[in-house]
Amino acid sequence: MATLPNPLPALAADPTGRSLGLQLPPGKLVDATIDGTWHEPLLWYADEPASHRAWADLLPARRAGLHPLLVHGGHRKEWPEDWELSPDSASYPGDHDAEDVLAESWEGLAEEDEWPGLAGPMTSSADPDKEAAEVASILTDEGSWLHGARLALVPARRSADIPAAVGWLGPVNHEGDVARLCAVLRSWEDRFGIRVVALTFDQLVVSVAAPPTTQEEAEAVAAEHFAFCPDNIHQGRHPTLPAYATNQVLDQPAWTFWWD
Repeated sequence: MATLPNPLPALAADPTGRSLGLQLPPGKLVDATIDGTWHEPLLWYADEPASHRAWADLLPARRAGLHPLLVHGGHRKEWPEDWELSPDSASYPGDHDAEDVLAESWEGLAEEDEWPGLAGPMTSSADPDKEAAEVASILTDEGSWLHGARLALVPARRSADIPAAVGWLGPVNHEGDVARLCAVLRSWEDRFGIRVVALTFDQLVVSVAAPPTTQEEAEAVAAEHFAFCPDNIHQGRHPTLPAYATNQVLDQPAWTFWWD
């Protein structure tokens, strides 16, 4: 696998990012992992809470190979330098097949039911980046569970690869190689126009530009969610797939995942 150039080291000497065509607020670079200091920064994040437009304003950073993200300390007040990151444990998302990943998980969770297969793609005229910017703006609102989130930048090939790029271990109790889940996120990018918008220590939020619009479609996607993140069903407010599909998938502009 070819390694992409990482623009983040330039921020050590140029904290505002002017050399990359950016204008960044004060922030810090994170290179700490569970195995020690990584050989280059894994991400940059701001010192202060993000404004409503912060995510959208940093979309041009993609020209430099950096993807915008919101990060939050969560109820444990653990910011990225305190997260358990392990880039060594993440493979390359492109080496995995999304359906294989989901089918394998499904077979271990729903032994009596046959894997239903991937849901069909949804169509929408919505722009995925504009939808993501709107979701990011809502997440920074006062009263949102992610109020106080800070802006971050991650070097990655595409938005779906962000968790693998930083070696995020949020789903480790379900999946030890987060790149396998990123393969699913890539598939959701292609079929539903998702963007990875926010991460906490153990939660993932994606925006959805083309969500299911019928109950049947929503239930097909809910099956994928169950295989992707069983705790959404097992420990959620909607413990059956039809109820989960109705309340968390159908016409929803964002999907949230949490692994115990």
